Amino acid sequence: MFSSFIQFLRLFRDIPDADVAIIEAHVSTLTASEGEVLVKNDSICRQLFFITQGVLRIVTYNEKGQEVTYHFLKESQFCTILESFTNGTPAREGIQAACAISVVVFQRQKLDELYRQLPYLKPIIDQIIQQGLLLKVHNRNAYQGEDAAGRYRLFLIRQPEVALRVPLAYIASYLGITPQSLSRIRKNMR
Repeated sequence: MFSSFIQFLRLFRDIPDADVAIIEAHVSTLTASEGEVLVKNDSICRQLFFITQGVLRIVTYNEKGQEVTYHFLKESQFCTILESFTNGTPAREGIQAACAISVVVFQRQKLDELYRQLPYLKPIIDQIIQQGLLLKVHNRNAYQGEDAAGRYRLFLIRQPEVALRVPLAYIASYLGITPQSLSRIRKNMR
């Protein structure tokens, strides 16, 4: 798990082995099964996760109290509830494993300590997080103006690796349609 994270970071900059040891001392790893909650909504998010395997989903609740998938994140992406993580405020969203996952975990306090010891890491991680946020907005905007079938087709094109690994109910929630509608759409596509 940790080695794949270092390999990913080394795409952006050479990281000496001595620094790898420092990084490793500041992180932990975690595996979770589908449905396990990593961050509960209404709690303060104190972790930054780097996904080494699997898919995480950002979950919120609509006005009817129904769980809604807001976003999916997959391998080689960071995941947190950024406003809560940055400001120490309760998160309206939560983070849940959408399938079996493995992640590298940065606790907020340890990450700040790591940035003090290895200042070059902060701009790299910030840049990766910013690119992830742009991708999230781009994905969400792509579905605007599409009917349910069009949103599903676009989802299959834009995020096929997610479509193959997460339950259809999560996909339906993300696309803003009922599981029954998604079943009909899938049946009509054959």
